[in-house]
Amino acid sequence: MVNRLRFTAMAMLMLMVAAAPSFAAEKKGKGVEGMSDEQLIKLAQSGAPSEISKEAGVQVMGEDGKLKELKKGTNGFTCLPFVDNKKDPDPMCMDPAATQWASDFIGGAPKPTNTEAGIAYMAKGGWHWQKNGKVLMKEEPGAKLMKDPPHWMIFFPFEAKKSGLPPAPNKGGVYIMFEETPYSHLMVMQNPSKIPVKLK
Repeated sequence: MVNRLRFTAMAMLMLMVAAAPSFAAEKKGKGVEGMSDEQLIKLAQSGAPSEISKEAGVQVMGEDGKLKELKKGTNGFTCLPFVDNKKDPDPMCMDPAATQWASDFIGGAPKPTNTEAGIAYMAKGGWHWQKNGKVLMKEEPGAKLMKDPPHWMIFFPFEAKKSGLPPAPNKGGVYIMFEETPYSHLMVMQNPSKIPVKLK
């Protein structure tokens, strides 16, 4: 049961947190079609620092639409080779607390139940919907899909007013995603100078 929940949470978190609107429409991302298992493992491992990803488990979407294990892990982290079906793959690696956060998010829990901060890495970047300078949890009319540079995420409640951190991407490189919701979390850019936003 725990493993099944973990697999489901991993897949859906890719869809929701990284704002990948068509993840479920494809069994593999457009940029990973035809890759061998070895290539997919290498791509998945590129989602986090090698000190983490080399010992992490790797999963990929199978032909039946379910996640299958390509490589067993030994450090509690699990990596996927892609989040959405865009041509530019965006691998992601997560620890168990981040997976619990995802499970609650997917299940519609009032708030996350992980009792310690979870962490996830997206060393090749990701995506989010943004409108009028605000990051959205899902697509809305007039929203623009924005590319995030390489980053990592801390899955624990954060409040902009208490922390003094902004609720949208900025040149400082740190912001709170999904501000004013129980699922707010910290986004940390690896290189703030690469953030493609116009400050207002």
